[in-house]
Amino acid sequence: MPVPDLRQRFEVETPEHVVLDYEIAGLGSRALAALIDSFILLVVALSMVLAGYWLQRRVTGVPILAIVGFAQFAIVWGYFAFFEGFREGQTPGKKQMGIRVIQDTGHGITVRDAVVRNLIRIADFLPPPYLIGALTMAIHPRAKRLGDLAAGTVVVRDQPLEKEAGRTLAEPSDATLGAPLLDGREFSVLREFIGRAPSLEPATRVRLTASLVTRFAERVPGRHLDGTAFLEQMLRDESARRNSRFAVRAPRGVKSSSAAAQRLVAQKSARWNEFEALAQRATDRGLSSLNASELLDFSSRYREVAADLARVRTYRADAYVRSRLERAVAAGHNLLYRSERSTWRDLWQFIATGAPGAVVEARGYVLAGFLAFAVPAAAGYAALRERPALGEEVLPAVMLERADEGLERKKIGRGYAEAQAGERPYVASAIITNNIGVAFSCFAGGIFVGVGSLLALAFNGLLIGAVSGHYHNVGLLDYLWTFVAGHGVLELFAIWVAGAAGFMLGAALVNPGPWSRRDALVMRGRLAARLVGFCVISLLVAGLIEGFLSTSTASPSIKVATSLTSAVLLAAWLWNSARSRTPGTA
Repeated sequence: MPVPDLRQRFEVETPEHVVLDYEIAGLGSRALAALIDSFILLVVALSMVLAGYWLQRRVTGVPILAIVGFAQFAIVWGYFAFFEGFREGQTPGKKQMGIRVIQDTGHGITVRDAVVRNLIRIADFLPPPYLIGALTMAIHPRAKRLGDLAAGTVVVRDQPLEKEAGRTLAEPSDATLGAPLLDGREFSVLREFIGRAPSLEPATRVRLTASLVTRFAERVPGRHLDGTAFLEQMLRDESARRNSRFAVRAPRGVKSSSAAAQRLVAQKSARWNEFEALAQRATDRGLSSLNASELLDFSSRYREVAADLARVRTYRADAYVRSRLERAVAAGHNLLYRSERSTWRDLWQFIATGAPGAVVEARGYVLAGFLAFAVPAAAGYAALRERPALGEEVLPAVMLERADEGLERKKIGRGYAEAQAGERPYVASAIITNNIGVAFSCFAGGIFVGVGSLLALAFNGLLIGAVSGHYHNVGLLDYLWTFVAGHGVLELFAIWVAGAAGFMLGAALVNPGPWSRRDALVMRGRLAARLVGFCVISLLVAGLIEGFLSTSTASPSIKVATSLTSAVLLAAWLWNSARSRTPGTA
């Protein structure tokens, strides 16, 4: 009984009308790749800590450990997105396992796609370790986790094949199977000659051997065996073809398609090698590494190799040749049809108009995020004002202790939270990483039909409202909000925007509009990624203000002025992006 092929596959048609056949990477290879990447991250993180402590003892005046803490956060969160977005969909672990991430269309993954699929990793990880992600990969026909669904990506096998060097006709293998090279009469003549050859006169044997070799040699390009050995090997291979379950009889009068495939391989191998070398160079260094003539040559060779792939499939060439050309065409397709690499100018345009433009476009969702935060905040404030004793039951102990100490601190002119000048860089680093992590989680929670984002916003709103109510009860509301004033505008607005990004994912699942849920999720996920970028920029600035100004001894008037200034600048940032948008821009 033949062994069934249980591997999952999917096909993508290129603009050249050539179908690329991908094998989908399974849970095992992806899990091993994740373990390799996790080990690399662990080694890097430990190395940074050790290096940070070593430098801190030798360098004065520079907050080395604060920088190290922020860098660790950036590496942990950005490792997968960076490698997948800038290294052709492969982290070091994926490269080791021979797998890569591509778009559903077969194109190379973009940075935006990589960001979306890896931020949703938070949801895939729940409950630890990775239960939701493993379950969705197990049941989805393309082995997708939630991040792949949101980003429109799929993980495929990309295991490099060994070169065919050294492979000869001496050993029959699966490559010899396929359509017979000889018709029935030729096979009978060859079999009868090999059987009777030992009994023939030497001169007769030599003459008949030469005649048969001349007749059959063109069907096996590149042969290197002598006449007798060649005919004996051809008989073995031909018998194997005819006995194989893959055997296909060529119609009378029609040349064997396998012979045609072998002639094509002999004629085109050098051209394929040259194209593969160009594709590898462009993959490693980008298309910009090719000069003008090489770029034109690469484009024309790509079309030629795509046509050759269609021909070898028609000729029923062996699996090695088909796989080799499929990989070559896939590499060329991804290089020629992918998005351009990002530049520093693109980054500036994203900061200036792209990120705030997304907020303007998603203003309805931002309003929903504000309400999801503000309504519970008002409820929490009202509850604590009506029942002051409730504070002892629901508020964190640290907030109660700070409230108890607040009256004494206020009397001596000290603020809600103050830090020495040398401590402020560490405070800023901790605040920035915490707040950005909260924003990421709020966004990722949207994949659960928006419920995760709603709960995150509601909880934070309820907590802030309850704390404000308690501080009002003890006469310290101005004391609390004087501290919040400096950074609060940017920080709170960023959290609402993060919730809006999550709501966009949820809305795509609940109300996809004229699109399928899959397409709606991908399209709204791309806009949501820009919202997350806005959050990161805003929280970086807010964290610096909180760490260096809010924890300082600056007067309340300076902090309030900073709050007003940040509000004006935020409004100008959004207004400028709205003014520069044209109808139909995304």
